[in-house]
Amino acid sequence: MKRLIFWEFPRASWQYDIAVGLILAFIFFTPKSVFKDQPRPASIVQMPSAEGGVVYWLETSLMVGVAENQRPALASDLLRKRTGRPIAVVRVEPIHDAEQEIRGYLAIVRP
Repeated sequence: MKRLIFWEFPRASWQYDIAVGLILAFIFFTPKSVFKDQPRPASIVQMPSAEGGVVYWLETSLMVGVAENQRPALASDLLRKRTGRPIAVVRVEPIHDAEQEIRGYLAIVRP
């Protein structure tokens, strides 16, 4: 065990090959849940607003190619699917960065 921990095996020996095989088996066969790995961030995030209501942040890719007047209806549908209850979106405002590129949308919900 000491030789394994301190990696004292000469290269191309059968002990070295076994140790490398064990490392590779650990890498490829350990489930992601062991490391609490998150594949990507959430595309819809609930945020508190100043008035005590609720505002949702929506990822930019969810609103690609949608006309401005159709965004509240689409946001309502997305939020209904996400939460399982009907949510009335009053308006959807784009969030711009310093270069005036859209980074996301705020869906303002009726209290």
